Amino acid sequence: MPKVFIERENKHVEVKASTVKEILIKLKINPEVVIISKNNELVTEDAKVSETDEIKLLSVISGG
Repeated sequence: MPKVFIERENKHVEVKASTVKEILIKLKINPEVVIISKNNELVTEDAKVSETDEIKLLSVISGG
């Protein structure tokens, strides 16, 4: 299972999924509020994931 780091909660979890979109659905995370990194490269929610991938869900911070 891919390892997923959720920055907002500062924790690592493992989620059985084949795409980033599946991970977001299972974790109930809105794709519009995170930046997705797979093995330190930015990806979209359509990206495929494998068991050895390291996914990071980084919080989007907007300021004014």
